[in-house]
Parts: sequence; structure tokens; C-alpha cells
Amino acid sequence: MIAQSFPRISPLGVDGFLVSFGDKLAEPANRAALAFRAALERESWRGVEESSTSLASAYLRFDLAAATHVEMQARLEGLLNAQDWCAADLPGGRRLWRIPTVYGTALAPQLEEAARAAGVSAQEAVAMLSRTRVRVQTIGFAPGQPYLGELPENWDIPRQTKLTDNVPQGALVVAIRQLVLFSVTTPTGWRHIGQTAFRLFRPESDSPFTLRPGDEVLFPEASAEALENMRQDPEGGASCEPLT
Repeated sequence: MIAQSFPRISPLGVDGFLVSFGDKLAEPANRAALAFRAALERESWRGVEESSTSLASAYLRFDLAAATHVEMQARLEGLLNAQDWCAADLPGGRRLWRIPTVYGTALAPQLEEAARAAGVSAQEAVAMLSRTRVRVQTIGFAPGQPYLGELPENWDIPRQTKLTDNVPQGALVVAIRQLVLFSVTTPTGWRHIGQTAFRLFRPESDSPFTLRPGDEVLFPEASAEALENMRQDPEGGASCEPLT
């Protein structure tokens, strides 16, 4: 359920607007943000220079020489009132990815700690996480890095109170009913439960961000031996198919 104060259009900087569908993550708000951004792209309004999404909002930046704030806000209000965006279809062109993952072991040493916090055994955690299909809700923090969700309620576990010095590229981490797949080696307060050989950021490619908001992902269980072989694969052992 979205609060009554949403959806809301707010100016952002001198040349942008933020269209918000909630003040925290919820499936309807994320769905609305993704669908509204896709509609913005289809409109192809003169002067729009870029659009993007966060967990619950869509952003638009425009050329001040092509449109005034009043004109652009009126366009946004018209589009916003065109339908119930929380019930809108998700954008076309989405894909289902399967990214093999080693759970636990020395490669992902916080699986048992995360499972205890979720009230399940490590084996139950692997069974659940490896079969749960999650959506790329947004990209952020590092190039191409997805926030994925939502997991069942028992995975509403807090982040750590201290930082882990580093998790490697391809680390799968968990907190607050979300998974995050790390695109670079970095410190984190999230618990490291799985390891993949998947490259999220490919600067040599015409499409450097491998995953897109709205894509869905499964993380099937793999062995540590299989992971070593997958490191030689440009796709890290992953596969994808179109979603209809």
C-alpha cells in the first residue's frame, strides 16, 4: 500500500524532477518507478536528456533551453495521472538470469550467521535462497551493482554494526530482505553468503551494465570446483532468457 502523499513530483537540482511512489521500498512502489521510467522513455519528450530509477522513484533530467520547469512539470503530471502506476505492467525487454552461486564455505563465510539471523539452518537457507526468484529493483553504489528483492519476511535481518574489510567481486550478500551482488571488491556492512564468477560491470562493452532494473535473477547452488571452471567463462557460468 502506498501512502496517501504519493505519488509526488519534486524538483531535483536546477534541471531535474524526481517522481516518487513511496518513501521506502515496497513492491508496488518499485513496480511503479520501473513502469513510469519506461513510459518516460517511450514519450521521447523534446529536451529530456536522461532518466533513471531508484528503489521507489523515477528521475528525469532535461535541457533548460528546450523546456521550462513549468512545462516539464505539466508533462509529468499529465503522464502521472494517465494510469495507476502501482498496477502497471513491468517494462518489456526484461530477462531472467540464472547465476550459479557457491553458498557458504570459505568463499562466503557468513552464510551460517545470516541463516541464524533469519531463523533457519544453513541448509534451509541455501534451499530457500537458491530457489527464490528476485527482481533487480535498482542499480547503485558501484557500477552495475544490483539491489535484488524482496526475500521472504524472515530475511528482514539488519546489516552488521561493523564493516567487513572487503568482499570480492561477484560476492552475494544479504540484509533487510534484499540481496546485493557486488560488482567490485569493497568493504561492506552486508553479510557475505554466496560467491559467483559473474561480471556485472563490463566497461569494454557497448552495454557495460550487465543487469538492468526489472530483470529477474535466480542464484542456483554450485560447487566450489565448478566455480573455478566458471571463472574461465566470459559469462561466469550464467545464462539468461527473455521474460514475456
